[in-house]
Amino acid sequence: MSDTVLSLATIVGVLFSALTFAGVLIWMERRLLALWQDRLGPNRLGPLGLGQVLADTIKIISKEDWVPPFADKPLFILAPAVIMATTLLSFAVVAFTPSIAVVHLDIGLLFFLGMSSLGVYSVVIAGWSSNSKYPLLGSMRAAAQMFGYEVFMGLSLMGVVMQARSFDLRTIVLAQHTLWNCVPQFVGFVVFLIAGFAEARRLPFDLPEAENELVAGYHTEYSGMKFGMFFVGEYVGILLISSFITMLFMGGWQGPLLPPLAWFAVKTLAFVALFILVRASLSRPRYDELIAFGWKLLLPLSILNLLVTGAVLLLKDR
Repeated sequence: MSDTVLSLATIVGVLFSALTFAGVLIWMERRLLALWQDRLGPNRLGPLGLGQVLADTIKIISKEDWVPPFADKPLFILAPAVIMATTLLSFAVVAFTPSIAVVHLDIGLLFFLGMSSLGVYSVVIAGWSSNSKYPLLGSMRAAAQMFGYEVFMGLSLMGVVMQARSFDLRTIVLAQHTLWNCVPQFVGFVVFLIAGFAEARRLPFDLPEAENELVAGYHTEYSGMKFGMFFVGEYVGILLISSFITMLFMGGWQGPLLPPLAWFAVKTLAFVALFILVRASLSRPRYDELIAFGWKLLLPLSILNLLVTGAVLLLKDR
């Protein structure tokens, strides 16, 4: 009975923390962007402008939840639920500490990649069901971008898997007790980081939502809570990618002095801040440049990293 209660408490805690932080991340992004661009940012509602998050939440909830008459209603309603479900389900395998995780799977990394692949359906369904040209164009861009960069994301992780000899995320973290993977797997780390930006559809890879070309891309026709689910799903995705970078390349919860959970939080927040500051620093490339960058540069680098890692491990095992 106690194990069941502990499991339920862990599930509730992880879901609550992920969704709450996604809301706080809205404020964090605005404050960091303001700092980077030498302006004030939110500073009127509450201390340090923290009340802005509550104001935005009330605004989204109070807006009319409208479904266009020309849309495919069942699919139109389903799309935002898919992105939320796949993103939150991925948190089930995140190993926050040696003892805090919703579930420990021997194939935890494969589960994450599988959920990431299913997330593509959300944007495709949203664009198709809207029955409008701009959402359809945005969803086609998103599908090509996410399918392509998932290939590089998976290949970049094979070196990590080969070194740890496991797909279990706890085993991968523990294998970094002497040296974090960001050093021997630096190429894989860089490729995974870039692919993470593309998967989260964040600047400079937000071409599926390019406002000056596609209005708002695949969620142009969405409003109210359904738009809010896409919005929150993007921020939860940033947190998810940052958590996996921490586990796979930065030693996870390991570190001196601080408790394991504190180390995990500090490292994850550092990469969340990187996601935000890159948005303030880089411009958006053309779509053909984005696709060419992936297939012509990231794919060869990923394969080269895989071959070199395999060769080094074979030499060590002799």
